[in-house]
Amino acid sequence: MNWYEKLNQYFPIEEMKSKEHMETLLAEKSKVYIKDEGPKHVLMYVEFENFVFVDYLFVSKEARGEGLGRKLLDKLKEKNKAILLEVEPVDYDDTDTEKRLKFYFREDFKHALRIGYTRRSLATGENTVLEILYWSPSDQSEEEIYEAMKWTYENIHTFKDKHFYGDSYDPSSKVLVLKKDKKPNILESF
Repeated sequence: MNWYEKLNQYFPIEEMKSKEHMETLLAEKSKVYIKDEGPKHVLMYVEFENFVFVDYLFVSKEARGEGLGRKLLDKLKEKNKAILLEVEPVDYDDTDTEKRLKFYFREDFKHALRIGYTRRSLATGENTVLEILYWSPSDQSEEEIYEAMKWTYENIHTFKDKHFYGDSYDPSSKVLVLKKDKKPNILESF
């Protein structure tokens, strides 16, 4: 099974980029869009000057509990930059969502409590609420995390979207919001 099939089996369609989109990012933005692949994992990430965005992190079920996810994140943490990622809220019918959140909690990720993020899937037309988690070696503010997420959305997620999907994603001003009030912390119960 190739890297894209692994990701496609694990991630919901609403969160997946097309294979053509990802391959084009790997080719045309090869200095920043990176694939780290092994027999038991696929890590797709974006590395910029002052942050890393984890686009996809897949560890095979057979390898869970072996510390592979931690090793992959430790490699990113060694870059000494903020690490951002998107997660879906806990779905108690899907035990993987809770396990995933516990994993990121153990890895010292924080929940961005003031960032609202609702993305419309071009595959399904459905709006998906996602949460932003981040790890920061220098205790970056949520304003900085918001700006990094906005930059990622505008330069990676929506890259040539009309070409790949026949439609454009919503503008970042409609998708990402920096709120004054904090929302409940999805990592609080761990």
